[in-house]
Amino acid sequence: MEFLISEGYDGMSRSAADVVKSVIVDDPSCVLGLATGSTPIGMYACLVKDCKEGEVSFKDVTTFNLDEYVGLPGEHDQSYRYFMDTNLFDHVDIDKARTNLPDGCAGNLEQMCAEYEQKIQDAGGIDIQVLGIGHNGHIGFNEPCDDFPVATHPVDLTESTINANSRLFSDVSEVPRSAVTMGIGTIMKARKVIVLANGDGKADIVKAAFTGPVVPSVPASVLQLHPDVTIVLDSAAASKLDI
Repeated sequence: MEFLISEGYDGMSRSAADVVKSVIVDDPSCVLGLATGSTPIGMYACLVKDCKEGEVSFKDVTTFNLDEYVGLPGEHDQSYRYFMDTNLFDHVDIDKARTNLPDGCAGNLEQMCAEYEQKIQDAGGIDIQVLGIGHNGHIGFNEPCDDFPVATHPVDLTESTINANSRLFSDVSEVPRSAVTMGIGTIMKARKVIVLANGDGKADIVKAAFTGPVVPSVPASVLQLHPDVTIVLDSAAASKLDI
């Protein structure tokens, strides 16, 4: 486990982008696992800049996103498809046909999840998985529970996650109550993982997840068992680490 700590959000975003860019440069047809949320926006902006300046190309890249809300179509401005288009896909030379997200509007969510897992396998697996971390330690929408979910699956969101995401909606009542997410097992199969966290509000969970016991009540703690994890933090999020 490697920690990259920058003074502020901009530096952290640049460091994270450089890690992802190095994977693409090494293998232009790599498979990226991508995340949404406010934390990786700066990283995506750096990657867009790098692409426009000719430092990296997404032309042959395939992507799989971690998760999607149930019931939000891709054109909804709070769907994760919309987020990815707005923050990355619309601004780089990627083939949209090679960008994949779980379909939260599928008629049969269990079947869709199985098919999503198969698509990842057929693509050769994920070369680098980008993650954020929730205040309760969730990665993707894998919430604290009694065990580590293995495969892509539907999940009911906790009240804390609903409340945390409500800032993006006009009212908390509009936040979907369920989602589809890659499982912990799927995430752990990625050849490399990069986790982003910023702000002093994440300091406690960063310490618990990456220096505490590996327990399903802190889902991100399982990453301690992964052979290639980079934790990218600003100084505030790293403030309680003894490293």
